[in-house]
Amino acid sequence: MTDYSVSEAAGLLSVSTDTVRRWIDNGNLAATKTVKGRRRIEGVVLAQFAQSLQSHSDPLVLSSDSIRNHFTGIVTRVIKDKVMAQVELQAGPYRVVALISREAVDDMGLVPGVMASAVVKSTNVSIEL
Repeated sequence: MTDYSVSEAAGLLSVSTDTVRRWIDNGNLAATKTVKGRRRIEGVVLAQFAQSLQSHSDPLVLSSDSIRNHFTGIVTRVIKDKVMAQVELQAGPYRVVALISREAVDDMGLVPGVMASAVVKSTNVSIEL
């Protein structure tokens, strides 16, 4: 099972670590504590939370960070058939969908909750770890 630290979750959601801590403290985002008291967020829980943020985001507001052609985020959905797969990735407020081979999805272990990057070139989008 994949899980993330508060700072990793903040990076994936394009918010500050304080924002993630407030979401956890307010009960909006579920987290567990390690034996050392550090908060960890399960990948599937973070993926579901990232999807819920999509409906509350303003697509016209751009991040101040230049990400060029890489969108790092969390896999929120994977639909596979015999040959191809549809992979949905939530990168901050942006939802990216890629159609790639099922073999590539299986080789990379892409499932909801896994961190990945969407690499955009021209009209094609690929997913990499």
